[in-house]
Amino acid sequence: MNSVAVEAIAKYHSHNISSCQCGSINMQEIGAPLSQVWHLIRKFDRPQAYKLFVKECFVLVGSGSEVGSVREVHIKSELPATTSIERLDELDDEHHVMRFSIIGGDHRLTNYQSTISLHEISDEVTMVIESYIVDVPLGLTKEETCAFIDNIIKFNMRSLAEKIARFV
Repeated sequence: MNSVAVEAIAKYHSHNISSCQCGSINMQEIGAPLSQVWHLIRKFDRPQAYKLFVKECFVLVGSGSEVGSVREVHIKSELPATTSIERLDELDDEHHVMRFSIIGGDHRLTNYQSTISLHEISDEVTMVIESYIVDVPLGLTKEETCAFIDNIIKFNMRSLAEKIARFV
């Protein structure tokens, strides 16, 4: 792990995880300038711009780009849910950090909190780091819960990299 990632994890991705929770950190280098990657990531009101499991998104509270905004995400049928209600907890354009929480929906992700941060590796390479914590649902193990969420995040990161590669 390079020093940029180590510093970013220490600064933005340290979570206090209780005994009934699990969490993980996922990283992906993307061959594009930080500004291009941030342009897509920061659009809280348009997660479907790169998250392929998202069918559509509606802003319920706020503008979609201000802290406290709430969105309703409609999920494609490949996942065991149809909607997720999510709140934007932080959007820091200077440090390229976004935090959001899942506050409702028809899924089993309770107390889900995610942090996404971007870090410039070079003029043409950006490191995306996404971490989360979540309660482990009854009947599942920590490993099963994290494996499920990690797979979705990794898929979203690959999708982001592919989307940006088409425009670079």
